[in-house]
Amino acid sequence: MLELKAEPLTAEAFAPFGDVIDARVADWFPINAGRTRRYHDLARVETLGEEARTLISIFVSQPVAIPLELDFLERHPLGSQAFMPLHEERFVVVVAPPGDRIDPAEVRAFVTDGRQGVNYHAGTWHAIQSVLEREGEFLVVDRGGEGSNCDEHPVAVRVTL
Repeated sequence: MLELKAEPLTAEAFAPFGDVIDARVADWFPINAGRTRRYHDLARVETLGEEARTLISIFVSQPVAIPLELDFLERHPLGSQAFMPLHEERFVVVVAPPGDRIDPAEVRAFVTDGRQGVNYHAGTWHAIQSVLEREGEFLVVDRGGEGSNCDEHPVAVRVTL
């Protein structure tokens, strides 16, 4: 079993897998007569393939136990998938680079601080939603449309904080 210790999520460390969504470190500009700050273009939304469209959903996830034990990772080859916590829920992120196989030496684990979200690039291997402490609600942006857009690959992983 692959043993990982989740590291703090940073944009630099996560860049090979996707985008960190964090308004606290992003540029903004005023809109709505100056009453609103717009943190613009925080993640690259990818929708590949025929008749692709962007979906916006809410996921409600039950908390996981630590150490987190996983027996597979999944990927979405036809589009990105973004998760943004709605109530400052911390969650564990386990990722591996895109490809036909998962190299255990390239699997990484991160833990968010509750105000960060992630956007997995198309094809990035990742764990299922793994919220900590309490039930979590997430705004999710991903791809809908024709074609198979979810692959699973067996891999045994144990993550600690």
